[in-house]
Amino acid sequence: MAFRSRRKALSILPILPAYEARERDARSRLAFLKQRERVCVFQQPGPNDWGSYPGSSAPVSPVLALVGFVGLCLLVGAVGGSMTAPALRHWYPALAAPVGTPANWLFAPIWTLLYVMIGVAAWLVWRRRGPSRPLRMWGWQLAANALWVPAFFGLHSPRLAMGVMVMMLSLTVLTIRAFLPVQRLAGWLMLPYATWCVYAAYLNAGFWLLNNT
Repeated sequence: MAFRSRRKALSILPILPAYEARERDARSRLAFLKQRERVCVFQQPGPNDWGSYPGSSAPVSPVLALVGFVGLCLLVGAVGGSMTAPALRHWYPALAAPVGTPANWLFAPIWTLLYVMIGVAAWLVWRRRGPSRPLRMWGWQLAANALWVPAFFGLHSPRLAMGVMVMMLSLTVLTIRAFLPVQRLAGWLMLPYATWCVYAAYLNAGFWLLNNT
């Protein structure tokens, strides 16, 4: 009887290393899943849900995110407006204007509305995808937008501003293409902005050609 028990115990010994290896593997996988849960993206489809991004310490309210995106665009517009005001008093009125140039007072409300729309567009994409390539493209076009006013009104250089405008238009088209598959409404919200940029490019080119002395 003792011989049988001993023989049975010896037969189990080869199985123990494999069992211990599987147990270590299970522990490793459990630790990996716990670590992954801490850095996951919390994106909910509901309009009142919360979202965050990988590595964030706390959820980000969709309302605060909306204020952030729109506020960033309006900040770009406000900085540009502060640089435009001095030029509108002295340098700009002396230029020969192309056909179809609107009254000066129209620019501020139109740009304000467009900035709100592209801010909302970016927010919609953020709700759906989080920080991603489409939002990086959107950021680059906004940066190009911020460079146009210093080039045109700050440096008094329609030629340099035309180069910035071409870059801005290209980035805007790429942004719309990136937005449409993610959130169709976001792509449509960018279209009036793109249309106005085409019109602004016409005006820019007209000022450059008519005042190229």
